[in-house]
Amino acid sequence: MSSPNGPRTGRPSTRAPRGVVSTPHYLASAAGLDILQRGGTAVDAAIAANAVLCVAYPHMAGLGGDGFWLIAEPGTGKVHGLNASGPAAQLATADYYRPHSPDNEIPSRGPLSILTVPGAIDGWRAAHERFGRLDWSELFNAAITYAREGVPVSRSLLDWLVQDVPILQRYQPTADIFLPGGRTPREGERLVQAQLAQSLQEIAQKGARAGFYEGAIAERICKDMQPQGSPLRADDLAAFHAEWVEPITSTYRGYTVCELPPNTQGFTVLQILNLLEGYDIRAWGDGTADYYHHMAEAVKVAFADREEWLTDPNFVNIPVQELIAKSYADERRRLIDPERALNIAEVPAGIDYKYPHERRAPDGDTCYFCASDKDGMVVSLIQSIYHDFGSAVVAGDTGIIMQNRGAFFALDDHHPNCLQPGKRTFHTLIPAMLLRDGKPYLAFGSMGGEGQPQSQAAMATRIIDFGYDVQQAIEAPRWLMGRTWGTKSRNMSLEGRISDEAVRELKRRGQPVQMVTDWNDNMGHAHAIRVDHAQGFFEGGADPRGDGAALGY
Repeated sequence: MSSPNGPRTGRPSTRAPRGVVSTPHYLASAAGLDILQRGGTAVDAAIAANAVLCVAYPHMAGLGGDGFWLIAEPGTGKVHGLNASGPAAQLATADYYRPHSPDNEIPSRGPLSILTVPGAIDGWRAAHERFGRLDWSELFNAAITYAREGVPVSRSLLDWLVQDVPILQRYQPTADIFLPGGRTPREGERLVQAQLAQSLQEIAQKGARAGFYEGAIAERICKDMQPQGSPLRADDLAAFHAEWVEPITSTYRGYTVCELPPNTQGFTVLQILNLLEGYDIRAWGDGTADYYHHMAEAVKVAFADREEWLTDPNFVNIPVQELIAKSYADERRRLIDPERALNIAEVPAGIDYKYPHERRAPDGDTCYFCASDKDGMVVSLIQSIYHDFGSAVVAGDTGIIMQNRGAFFALDDHHPNCLQPGKRTFHTLIPAMLLRDGKPYLAFGSMGGEGQPQSQAAMATRIIDFGYDVQQAIEAPRWLMGRTWGTKSRNMSLEGRISDEAVRELKRRGQPVQMVTDWNDNMGHAHAIRVDHAQGFFEGGADPRGDGAALGY
């Protein structure tokens, strides 16, 4: 039962017995549902939905980006992690970039920001080979059709097109696609991406390896990017394979919390929940100053360790198990004063990296989505091209927007996230899953850089501590401690639906409060599926801040 005190907007949770797909775009959800109804697995459905997001949400997802998976196996409930983030090119060195970086930072847009291998498609391949049921080529029919014939411009896409006109206009092939006739399209106008349709067709027919990483598309991408300065080469793409990894776990009030290990910020979520477990959150009540203050303070403490350590564990020995230990959280919780806010920029790390270095807060854009099927498989998946429209560069005649994820590498040789060939950068992308009694209970996550750990903590506490259903947990007013999408300040942004009383009290405690709209896009588009084992239903929720839907059958 849902909490009678939880928020309600009239959008109910979606409850269905055979499967649910929840994504930030309704056409992607529908494509995933169609795959389930034709006998596909949750993995098949997730790939089909992701392919449509690459067409309908090109500002957030794309063939030129990375992806991360958590897959709960039917029957056993074992959770498998899949890291489909690409490493830096072999030619991508600090010396390569310093002549192009007067501010000692890698350019955030343009061909020079394209220095890592797009990993998402090989993640599709690896997941499908292990857990797929339908033929690979069937998974792309909807995406190919929408790219060839056009998709309606959604509200979210239009908002980002309007904001990014000056960026997109720098790169004519990109502007030709997304600013047809030199103007911003209207909401609902048909957006056609014929070249992207051709690339999708080639991947569908030939597979991920021959169709993309070892084939003509890789050659065409690199042939176009090389003269413009990108260090990415066809050999880098051919050498890449997504990697199966063991999830990292902790517990929260008896539930097992599963996250992905570095190079993602998954350990940050485990730290936040470990810190919060020491408080009686239910006694505070949702929407109170106590709730928001302690959530923000836990985030600040966890972020200090994240920014001190997070990078590719193949290059830096990250003390993950120490960072996610309950005893460590007990020690770090002493930093939190219930009456006074910490300065996020001054919170010390609990374990120091061997060299002092500047801490950098990430930003970025993302699509989180999830799927479940009649056999009990549950998938939690996130995919991104980093910034809105990634590098803003469409590679050659492929129609593919290339990610700029590598722009977050540091050029300081002593920084843990310093640029090195073959290295994966610090990643914000984190799909999440909760288990109860060893069985998948909740797949959940959100887009939004620094907001992802915070949205996950909000949903977990609202479902577990306050008894909300998944739709209520998604819709409840959210906060964002830190910065996102290029903003310079690291304020505590609060949605306008939070009470004046709570806002006044947060200001009194020294929180750097900044009010935003009632339903703010920067809070991220959150989605979730809960497994009701007792009733035999999947319960899905979708975020009204986006353009999505939770669909089931």
